[in-house]
Amino acid sequence: MANSDGLIELEGKIIAVLPGTMFRIELPNKHVVLGHISGKLRKNFIKIFVGDSVRVEMDPKDISQARIVYRLRSAAPKSDAPLPPRRH
Repeated sequence: MANSDGLIELEGKIIAVLPGTMFRIELPNKHVVLGHISGKLRKNFIKIFVGDSVRVEMDPKDISQARIVYRLRSAAPKSDAPLPPRRH
């Protein structure tokens, strides 16, 4: 899917966290790209871990790099797992 800027938007899965807020992302077609987080994610301290699903934007001219623009919400936590103790 392409947006108005000519960028390609895809969903992918984080397979590795690299230094300097860089990530290895596996796309649905099994292509692995190098990704970095967008300014809004950095500004709002959004944490991204291995296994997270993310939405990325890619330039059609360079399909080896991507920008992470959104971390997709994961499934609801298991209800049988105890909650951690609250700190005051």
